[in-house]
Amino acid sequence: MSNFDSGQYADAFPHDPIREVAPDLFFVGGTFQMNRLMRISRNMVVVRSGNELTLLNPIRLSAAGERELESLGTVKHVVRLGSFHGYDDAYVVARFAAKFWCQPGSDRYEMPKPDHELATGGPLPLPDAELFEFREIRKPECALLIRRGKGILITCDGLQHYGDFSRHSLVAKTMMPLMGFGRRMLVGPLWLKYLTRRGGTLKPDFERLLELPFDALISAHGTPLMTGAREAVRQAVAQAKFGGSDQRTTLKNKG
Repeated sequence: MSNFDSGQYADAFPHDPIREVAPDLFFVGGTFQMNRLMRISRNMVVVRSGNELTLLNPIRLSAAGERELESLGTVKHVVRLGSFHGYDDAYVVARFAAKFWCQPGSDRYEMPKPDHELATGGPLPLPDAELFEFREIRKPECALLIRRGKGILITCDGLQHYGDFSRHSLVAKTMMPLMGFGRRMLVGPLWLKYLTRRGGTLKPDFERLLELPFDALISAHGTPLMTGAREAVRQAVAQAKFGGSDQRTTLKNKG
């Protein structure tokens, strides 16, 4: 860290303390300020293997949060799961001198360049993980199945669970239901509109995803669902509005 200059990066947004939600698996409930009035939730998952830490959907933590993180182990890997995310990736990789993983073409945020590209059948930063890639999609997105307990699925924007809107601003709490975000498991409605290919559908991808063995799900937004997640996803897929659309919603300043 002797040559690390934190001043060239954006400041950390407010976040909750790190909490362990399963053995050696930790959750950080954070926030992202989309504009002056619109603050939404944004989450990071920390997976520990021995003394090594892997950060999924990384966010920059406060100085106190970084000390708490370093007390858990050594950050070795940083993983971007969705193309709309990456706001803090360059900071986190530089701060911890970690290896960066993402899919080819996940370049909304061009830096850092990946040390490893995520691909089905390729290497992964965790020994007990399995990669799921969306295939019928305009920009790359994937999920990671952690084979611990009954299975823990880590997603980005494609699947989101909201038990509450506690980390959202008042404007966001008002707008979220109007944009299709309810207090439940859901297929990200804006994500679905933007990433569905013209005349195509992402439904087959979600049908493949439902073949995975998992009981818990933690997404990059909202709140963890640590039991009953597979059935909740099944219901979300049944309720989602799949199909091609010529309407494209531009998602600005996503984390």
